[in-house]
Amino acid sequence: MSAGLLGVGSWELGIGVYVFGVLCGLLVTDARPVERIALALLWPVGPLAFVVTVTLLLAVLPVAFPKIGIPLWLAAGSLWWLYSVSASV
Repeated sequence: MSAGLLGVGSWELGIGVYVFGVLCGLLVTDARPVERIALALLWPVGPLAFVVTVTLLLAVLPVAFPKIGIPLWLAAGSLWWLYSVSASV
């Protein structure tokens, strides 16, 4: 495994960020102990919910705003196709 940022692999960096978030949730918040534990263990759900929300908004964009959404989807599809063709050469 190659070393990435700060000489640490991506898996170790992800675990380190998660552990840091758990420690912050346990030590810094002013909630009761049960809520502290729940917050500490579930804090990654927030960024995941953001990614899901943005994905769904981009998925319905051509229906909601066709003048913007359809050209944006066509441009994104064209760039994806160009990237896949250039990567295979």
